Amino acid sequence: MAIHTSLLRLQMSSGFYSQLFLIICAVFAVRIAVSMWGHSGEGKPPMYGDLEAQRHWMEITTNLPVKDWYVDTPDNDLQYWGLDYPPLTAYHMMVNGFIAHKVHPEMVALKSSRGIESKDVKVFMRFSVFVMDILVFIPVVVAYFILHKEKADTEMDVLLNIVVLLGYPGLILIDHGHFQYNNVSLGLFILAVLALSLQFDLTGAAIFCLALNYKQMELYHATPFFFYLLGICLREGTSKGLYKLMTLSLVVTIAFLTVWSPFLTSKDTALAVLQRIFPVNRGLYEDKVANVWCSISVIIKLKQLLSHSAMAIVCLMTTMLALIPSSIHLLRNPRTINLHYALVNASLIFFLFSFHVHEKSILLAAIPVSLLIKREPFAVVWFLLISTFSMLPLLIKDGIIIPTISLCGIFWLVCVYYLPIYKGIDNRMKWLFNMSMLVAVCLGISSVMIPPPQRFPDIFPLLVSMYSCGHFILFALYFHSLQLNYDLSIQLKLKKKGPNKKDSITVTAKTSESSTASSTTTTSKPQIHNLRKRK
Repeated sequence: MAIHTSLLRLQMSSGFYSQLFLIICAVFAVRIAVSMWGHSGEGKPPMYGDLEAQRHWMEITTNLPVKDWYVDTPDNDLQYWGLDYPPLTAYHMMVNGFIAHKVHPEMVALKSSRGIESKDVKVFMRFSVFVMDILVFIPVVVAYFILHKEKADTEMDVLLNIVVLLGYPGLILIDHGHFQYNNVSLGLFILAVLALSLQFDLTGAAIFCLALNYKQMELYHATPFFFYLLGICLREGTSKGLYKLMTLSLVVTIAFLTVWSPFLTSKDTALAVLQRIFPVNRGLYEDKVANVWCSISVIIKLKQLLSHSAMAIVCLMTTMLALIPSSIHLLRNPRTINLHYALVNASLIFFLFSFHVHEKSILLAAIPVSLLIKREPFAVVWFLLISTFSMLPLLIKDGIIIPTISLCGIFWLVCVYYLPIYKGIDNRMKWLFNMSMLVAVCLGISSVMIPPPQRFPDIFPLLVSMYSCGHFILFALYFHSLQLNYDLSIQLKLKKKGPNKKDSITVTAKTSESSTASSTTTTSKPQIHNLRKRK
């Protein structure tokens, strides 16, 4: 049934696909324009930046045996951009390195290629990100919103939702400006969410394992996946639920064993990989990041008071405690909409409280937030703009402030004039949004135009981080309230109908797993129509 419904939703008009093609061309043009600017660490020896890191991983995976990829050897100096992402990233870099060796061998020559910044290298590396957009991110985003189209949605609504996610400035600036491959892991993440929405739970679990094995930061999304699937198993009943749980466990185990098999030849090799992807000794956070610990450190010098290991334990305990309300609610109410909210809430909790957070990690919250664009357009647009602003110090350092201003301006104009972001929003909230943006603009101008005092050289990055952190805390509270109150609001609506009425009661749940978005249930007793048709 889910497959049949999904195929029906693909039946759009020819005009829709023509407009979609133009949108994809436009977002590609934007990406190409951003890629022509600077990148992380450009012209800054001896370490350079993330582009050099990814190129170096291509060099290592192309020239060294698998067992030496994560180990410090004479040919693999881990102090120089040692590989610290999971195996699936390493395999991706190996494929890139194989192609690079064919077209430009000097790019991946062992040791002698270190720090190479020729035009050919930059073009190849930039092109490799475009390829992953074409193969993974863009098709998944398009499929997600098409397959979530409801009867009340017009084709223009679907196109605008696609524009918001494909045009999100933060992801474009980091992947095509700063330089990274977030489009791969986040594309796999969205695909996993889509699979769960269509009731393909085993497929969704397997795909999420791939996302997690591409970037370990996908742990931000792991707890909602776990509690959602566990809640589904519990609702299936004892025998069916136990069978489903065992099947899910088997799928996850097979996925991990398949990805990790080359590193399981010895205990030392496997431990070397784990030590590289979970580095406790790297510190609490990198640079000035918009999370709680960085903001608190302005007054309380946490790095001086506690050791790395002690602070890691504090972060772990704080994060786990903060995850409890959302996780327990999702376990008891495993609906797709609750999964979406829980993904936002968990990623925000991890960003605000976990250990060794990068400023770029806010993308892990921004993408699940953007999936709520139909339900919460005002909050989503606000969050996406602030999340991009929170990375301003990094973007200034990379020399891409002009693309940042241009993209944010275009994004804001498109959202304000084409999306109903102000629908149902009172004047007070509009005023708060405008003031929030005004202060962000003022801080941005100050960061670029005003030299910081010698006594406080990091004053502007700190102000940007603290200001953004305040927003993220409020957003976390807001999205938690939406998740925790969603089922309560449905129950209250049902109570207003009256428990003894014989009238037909139709409750349409705004999720994406229905045979049609306006599916109804007619009963003699009030009941919620859960669009996951499970017994």
